[in-house]
Amino acid sequence: MNKPEPITPSAEAPVSLYAKHEPVFNRRIDGKFRRIKWAIMAACLAIYWVTPWLRWDRGPYAPDQAVLIDLEHRRFYMFGIEIWPQEFYFVAGLLIMAGIGLFLVTSAVGRAWCGYACPQTVWTDLFQHVDRLIDGDRNARFRLYKAPWGPAKIARRLLKWTIYLVISFATGGAWIFYFADAPTLHEEFWSGTAAPVAYGTAAPVAYGTVLVLTLTTFALGGFMREQVCIYMCPWPRIQTAMLDEKSLIVTYKEWRGEKRGSLKKAQKNPGEYGDCIDCNQCVAVCPTGIDIREGAQIGCITCALCIDACDRVMAETGRPRGLIDYATLEDAENEKKGHPPTRHAKLIWRPRTLVYFAVWAGIGLGLLFMLGTRVHTDVSVAKDRNPPYILMSDGSVRNGYTLRLHNMQNRPREMDLGIKGLPGAVMWTEDMPREAASRGLTRTVAPDATQVVRVYVVAPQGTRDQEFAFTLEAQGEERESDTAKAQFDAPGDE
Repeated sequence: MNKPEPITPSAEAPVSLYAKHEPVFNRRIDGKFRRIKWAIMAACLAIYWVTPWLRWDRGPYAPDQAVLIDLEHRRFYMFGIEIWPQEFYFVAGLLIMAGIGLFLVTSAVGRAWCGYACPQTVWTDLFQHVDRLIDGDRNARFRLYKAPWGPAKIARRLLKWTIYLVISFATGGAWIFYFADAPTLHEEFWSGTAAPVAYGTAAPVAYGTVLVLTLTTFALGGFMREQVCIYMCPWPRIQTAMLDEKSLIVTYKEWRGEKRGSLKKAQKNPGEYGDCIDCNQCVAVCPTGIDIREGAQIGCITCALCIDACDRVMAETGRPRGLIDYATLEDAENEKKGHPPTRHAKLIWRPRTLVYFAVWAGIGLGLLFMLGTRVHTDVSVAKDRNPPYILMSDGSVRNGYTLRLHNMQNRPREMDLGIKGLPGAVMWTEDMPREAASRGLTRTVAPDATQVVRVYVVAPQGTRDQEFAFTLEAQGEERESDTAKAQFDAPGDE
């Protein structure tokens, strides 16, 4: 019997799975979608930087900043809307609407959010324009990247990175203005005394917040860029699972473009080559550096700049536009069979997007209804648990409660507090004698504030355990009222 030969280790070197990152130098392009990106970028940046400085008159007792997250007083102001902690369901509803809105946009037009309005996209786009301003267009930036370090390259890098830092600092600085009065905090910040009460801590929190956001914006927008979209962000993976053959996405029509060849080859061999002349302009303008001709990829953010580039080349070569275009995979197959392309409006409004829109609109209308019908008066009650009751010398039974009277208007209001149910019971507070006890009390609650009232309720001898309610009615033009149920404890049968 022959013995098997011993296995010897392979002499080949192990294959490394690591690939060094190569930066993307995208070319400047002008076209319909580039202009849309310009407009959306300008709008997003303007909204972010201008919003904290807008004023909104809410009267003498409330802040006049249009949008303010007041953490100290636990309030959220947005123009004429004021959200209290117990009304957090409004914020939750807005977050749900934002999520469903993203589902709607993805179902209708693919990753348009990523391509136009995502903060990472907006700031990356801004930084890429800084690159062109300082280093030049694509070829010039590539040559500078490959060039050895010298005085000229160092000077350009320092200038560009300084502009990066200024933009990043403005980004972080604008964020803290949403949590305190912007003009006041701006003055305190530069004087070195910034300690916005909204943070509830010392001054380093404001400066630390700006520092962290400055560094993250500088790193993510200035250097990591497309790596954030491809590797760090989970949303592309979620969106990919939501797309189907009916989703409108940026599509390369390979049946029309292949086989690729230059103009000279196409002229020499009529009918052999497609419309794609393999100029690579679609790759050169892509902010993530992908080749759309290789099909749908996670790196494609649907910014449609490749459409602008391809349409320009098609116009220059006398060929019809749309080799790269917004299209569904299903419609592209129909075009391949000779059918005319379907209008985009018809592709967008399909059952799936209509369901998303109906749910989104339903939640929005529900929030508007709740906002329009809510009252600005609220009472909450917490019962003493130890002891649950006190037996008085005359046989009556006393229970203790802590009430919170909420006045959600920007003016002081008189409020009548009463007892509903519990026959024969009266109440009094810590700041009044028991002899003045009655079934109703009046308190003046400060504007946009909560007043804590300690209340004792005493019921006649023989009263048993039962439920009752505290009622609160605001006086004045708007006679709003609210009710809070409570439990009255008493000794059981002997």
